[in-house]
Amino acid sequence: MQVSKEGIERIRAANPIAALVAERGIELKKKGQQLVGSCPFHKEKTPSFHVSPRTQSFKCFGCGAGGDVFKFLMLREGLDFPTA
Repeated sequence: MQVSKEGIERIRAANPIAALVAERGIELKKKGQQLVGSCPFHKEKTPSFHVSPRTQSFKCFGCGAGGDVFKFLMLREGLDFPTA
């Protein structure tokens, strides 16, 4: 089954990235307009995982991982795009 671009955007809008990340047990703290926490994709001592509620995206400045809610689920849960 193929989902339209509009359907993908509806799913993305209905699932705020900050809530999705928090549901996966990653503690985020507000730092300006960003939320910052420890990266779930690699071990680190200083938090370098940034979540932007405004752009609905994430970026780790330690390992380089980044993307939207779909990419987060794909990396975190080992899913392919249609499943995510």
